[in-house]
Amino acid sequence: MKNFYVTTPIYYVNDAPHIGHSYTTVLADVLSRFHKIIGCQTFFLTGTDEHGQKVQRAAASRGVSPQAHVDEYNLRFRNLWEKMDIQYDYFIRTTDEDHKNFVRECLQKLFDKGEIYSKEYEGWYSVGEERFFSEDELDENKCDPISHRPVEWLKEKNYFFKMSKYQQQLIDYIQNNPDWIVPDFRRNEILGFLRQPLNDLCISRPKARLSWGIPLPFDEEYVTYVWFDALINYVSAVRNKTYPDGSKIWPATYHLIGKDILTTHSVYWPTMLMALDVERPKHIVAHGWWLVNNDKMSKTTGNVVNPMEYMEKYGVDAFRYFLAREMVVGQDGSFSHEAFVRRINSDLANDLGNVLNRVHRLVLTNFEGKLPNPTTLGEAENELIETANRVRENVLVWIPQVKLSQVIEEIMSLVRAINRYLEIKAPWKLAKNPEARDELATVLYVSAEAVRLSLCFLSPVIPSKAVEGLAMLGSKFTDESDLRWGVLIGGETFGEGKPLFPRIEIEKKPVEAPKPKQNKPLTKEDVPAAMDLRVAQIVKVENHPDADSLYVLKVDAGEAEVRTICSGLKSSYSAEELQDKLIILFANLKPTPLRGIISYGMLLAGDLSEEKCVLVAPPENSKPGDRATFKGIEPTQEERELKRKDFEKIELIAKGENVFVGEIPLEVNGKPVSCAVPDGAGIH
Repeated sequence: MKNFYVTTPIYYVNDAPHIGHSYTTVLADVLSRFHKIIGCQTFFLTGTDEHGQKVQRAAASRGVSPQAHVDEYNLRFRNLWEKMDIQYDYFIRTTDEDHKNFVRECLQKLFDKGEIYSKEYEGWYSVGEERFFSEDELDENKCDPISHRPVEWLKEKNYFFKMSKYQQQLIDYIQNNPDWIVPDFRRNEILGFLRQPLNDLCISRPKARLSWGIPLPFDEEYVTYVWFDALINYVSAVRNKTYPDGSKIWPATYHLIGKDILTTHSVYWPTMLMALDVERPKHIVAHGWWLVNNDKMSKTTGNVVNPMEYMEKYGVDAFRYFLAREMVVGQDGSFSHEAFVRRINSDLANDLGNVLNRVHRLVLTNFEGKLPNPTTLGEAENELIETANRVRENVLVWIPQVKLSQVIEEIMSLVRAINRYLEIKAPWKLAKNPEARDELATVLYVSAEAVRLSLCFLSPVIPSKAVEGLAMLGSKFTDESDLRWGVLIGGETFGEGKPLFPRIEIEKKPVEAPKPKQNKPLTKEDVPAAMDLRVAQIVKVENHPDADSLYVLKVDAGEAEVRTICSGLKSSYSAEELQDKLIILFANLKPTPLRGIISYGMLLAGDLSEEKCVLVAPPENSKPGDRATFKGIEPTQEERELKRKDFEKIELIAKGENVFVGEIPLEVNGKPVSCAVPDGAGIH
């Protein structure tokens, strides 16, 4: 049985938990859950860093003891992890007696080996970073180069660890183990840092200046430097623990950190472990920062994201999903409320939630709530099964590589494939034909099984909602054996259903939008560049209250709010056929009132006959908000509201079931936009 030990950094208790802390911990939690599924013995460590000068000063300013201060602030993290459904195995505090004792043992061992010495030292000291900086390391304002806060000149005797002694050994180790630091550009960053001579590490602070810390075993007048103390925790936490089969837990499989603490964990820590004759962790994974509206989070600017607020308003699993999906490990991620709403609405409400509700409703309506047995599998069914098998293979390969965002995107590709399969098979039409009942049974079984697999794959990310969704299908997830096709059995009774992820509606005060600046009238040649054409998804279909031939559609065009579109599609499409369908939206057409309801845009469709039309379809893998452009024509940057008479200056037609203006094709992401009508048919 394979072992998997994952650690987060221990979080400094003077910080209120924010999105950065949440991301690292969710990443560790998801990795731990995935590895449990595939049969590994797992151990997941997190905790808090509770010593140091910042804690001492903060406690003094509040008039409480440092211990009382950290006891209170420690709960912030514990409570948040409980709220986020984080299933850690051990929560370490650097004030734990076992940890303090182990740190002292390590210090004594290094002192006895001659790896620690004392000397008089003077330099610029940063309270915020709790370390010394040389004159050359200070920023242009003579502040510390990390937090850019003022520094203090200190001269004092201290104890030093012979870190420089291990510089070449560390370089050799990194070069001989190219996947030790992930991603590779962070590895290169550390190798670049090590091209300069490595100084010895000051590992003490005099008690006269700092009393809140672990006393040195060989000199009680000094306490341990907070970083030496903190970095030992990943070993101290498991030194007396084993996996269920009795094997030792250390070394860590993956040590997860933010890029801001890469040097301490990739230089200070491994040299300490080398000196202690302790094995290094197998991998150090350095992720990026969370930016807020593309700006760095800062208390000063007031843009720190409070995870608790988002979870209380939108749900725990939605917040977990956004964190796991939105950031590619190693790169910076950007948080905005608009991005959060788009991601949740698009992936969870529109794609996953709708396909589950569709299948659930059709089984309840047509088979009395019992899953039918499939009959003959055709080409479309086998294609969907092949997609599910491909997803399984890729997920099992990519998870150990910490490609979490890619894993989730791969799972969602299966969800989108189910939606495409349903569009092709149109079970709502099959249900009207008694002779097609066997085919309907096959379609619903295959769709339900694919949805089940999708929920199983996503369960480490959205654990509570996955359980709810599986219960709707009369199923549950137990272990890796469920990650295969054909687990659902015909005759199973479906459970009660409700939307897993209701769409997030943006509450916005009505304001009169400024009218777009109108320049000179558009020429025929200007129109293609001035048209804002984009992919949109129909998320709701209703009958127009005052027009029998019209639908009122709610469409998601990748904006913060859905749009209302009135469209005369009743003679061509049923409401079921339109639900969740991807379309091309003419987004900057002047809003038009139609029987009392304002239509904000127009759907593009091709003429099939005088009464029937066919919607223009974006290429596969298109997403709401993707721009549709005419090949070789750069869209104008000017925001402009077009009138119908502008649109009538050009002629959109179908050629080879693709859409053209003249000889120029309409494309999304370099792929042609299609419309299944005869050549020469008009597109309107």
